[in-house]
Amino acid sequence: MEDLLIQALNGLASASSLFLVASGLTVIFGVSRIVNFAHGSFYMLGAYLGWTLVTRLPEGLAGTPFGFWGGVLLAALITGLIGMVVEMLLLRRIYGSPELFQLLATFGVVLVVQDLALMAWGPQDLLGPRAPLLRGSTDLLGLRFPRYELFLICVGPVVLGLLWLLFHRTRWGRLVRAATQDREMVSALGIDQRRLFTGVFFLGSLLAGLGGALQLPRESVNLHMDLAIITEAFVVVVVGGLGSLGGAFLAALLIGELHAFGILILPKITLVLVFLVMAVVLVVRPHGLLGRASAPVRGAAAAPDPPVGPTPRPLVIAGFAALALLIVVPPFLRDYEVSILVDLAVFVLFAASLHFIMGPGGMASFGHAAYFGAGAYGAALLVKHLAAPMGIGLAAAPLAAGLLGLAFGWFCVRLSGVYAAMLTLAFAQIAWSVAFQWVEVTGGDNGILGVWPAAWANTKLVYFYLTLALCLGGTLLLRRVVRAPFGMALRAQRDSTLRAEAIGIDGFRIRWLAFALAAAMAGIAGGLFAYAKGSVFPTYLAISRSVDALLMVLLGGVQTLSGPILGAIGFAGMQEQLMRASDLWRLIMGGVIIALVLFFPQGLAGAVRRLWEGRRA
Repeated sequence: MEDLLIQALNGLASASSLFLVASGLTVIFGVSRIVNFAHGSFYMLGAYLGWTLVTRLPEGLAGTPFGFWGGVLLAALITGLIGMVVEMLLLRRIYGSPELFQLLATFGVVLVVQDLALMAWGPQDLLGPRAPLLRGSTDLLGLRFPRYELFLICVGPVVLGLLWLLFHRTRWGRLVRAATQDREMVSALGIDQRRLFTGVFFLGSLLAGLGGALQLPRESVNLHMDLAIITEAFVVVVVGGLGSLGGAFLAALLIGELHAFGILILPKITLVLVFLVMAVVLVVRPHGLLGRASAPVRGAAAAPDPPVGPTPRPLVIAGFAALALLIVVPPFLRDYEVSILVDLAVFVLFAASLHFIMGPGGMASFGHAAYFGAGAYGAALLVKHLAAPMGIGLAAAPLAAGLLGLAFGWFCVRLSGVYAAMLTLAFAQIAWSVAFQWVEVTGGDNGILGVWPAAWANTKLVYFYLTLALCLGGTLLLRRVVRAPFGMALRAQRDSTLRAEAIGIDGFRIRWLAFALAAAMAGIAGGLFAYAKGSVFPTYLAISRSVDALLMVLLGGVQTLSGPILGAIGFAGMQEQLMRASDLWRLIMGGVIIALVLFFPQGLAGAVRRLWEGRRA
């Protein structure tokens, strides 16, 4: 019984800490509709700033309650000001852009902040001091429990109460709530929306910074804090219901307690428990525990995608010229350079498969790596357990990924927007957990080794031509499907579901089949990647791989069929060169991403198209 009580209290402390971060994310999304991927960076900055302020105090203040708590509050305030600057310089310029494009901008901020933090504080973990007045433990129902954990348990409800009073008992709070429903009306009343949004972003960033600074007595400060917390914060916000503070608090409690008791009951399941919870909640309640379906925010609608027309003749000529170079030049390159071309071809098909459901299908996915990894494991498992030849392995890759896409897609395509994207992430993490923990079959973290091409393709050059043929064929097949009647029906249900159903189009079936086809194409890319590397690891299904695919599509441009091609080549090529050229490659890449968002809002392909149309005019 004592162990259960201790675990329950630990779960409450973790839930309270998680709610601090999630509440800021909820407030920002509720008003601005920004999917703020950089929220975890503000959490990390709060921790680093708190460590600096608390440990670098003059001798008279070091170790005193005023010095510690003053440093924590000041770190939260500075973090809020940094968030306000980011909003004014970057996000204010892209409020009219699609949600996923805004996510791309905030991911650029993540990369920049990571390297700036590396430059300022170094790569080592930093240990913070214990909190004055809250050191040691206290008696609670006959048990000894840390005082600081009890303090954290109280912080969450207090913050929830203060936020409720702010939004329901102040004029500013009522304006914020009004802006979440009708921005045009708020503007018509003479309210400066820019100041309102800036204030909201300041509050959300301050809460993230406070959550990070309060972790100093609990854990070390490191450069991985941002991505570790943002995933769980997104889960809490989505499970609770987007924009619902009460839902976020309830979801934090649920996840905190399940995680605490999961360690006792099923230790292995803790790696994926939060995603299992999110998947179950979204399947049963598509808008979260306390969320509700709402009409699109007035005043924030993005321009509709243009129709897919014939490929311009200059683009066709450029494509054939590029293909000719890819056929003629590789024999004169070194093996390393040819292997880079193999990776680029694989990433083009991977990005094209994601673009197929994001662009024509209108379905966002944060977990597309699940199908890339399924293809890789589908081929590798046949090699490991049945010694299957490469031909059978490559045939099994799209089959395994396609079947997984059919299974996951049955649930995912029923949702829309951020809810659908987060459900794809949940399923992807479940697949990753299976690959990571089913050691007897998948090899676990050690992976599957010895997945080499057949003897006739066991040279870099021959394997490149095979990869080029399959990836080019898969990409052209997707382009052909987009222009076929199936693709027209897919775009029709994207643009107007009700009208599409009125003329006899089964929107669910169209989306489901498109999801499975995209998964199968990603599986081909994964199978080719496995044979190119000679091994398969669970990282093929990791969140970072899904983020890479998402960045490729968004950088290239969602509105054009050539976008994923340019995006994959641009992103993967730039990352490869920057990693070799500089240790601060994240800072440079993040700056490039932010510049592209600001100056080329339609992506690389969109910018090229506008330039071409401008010259013709």
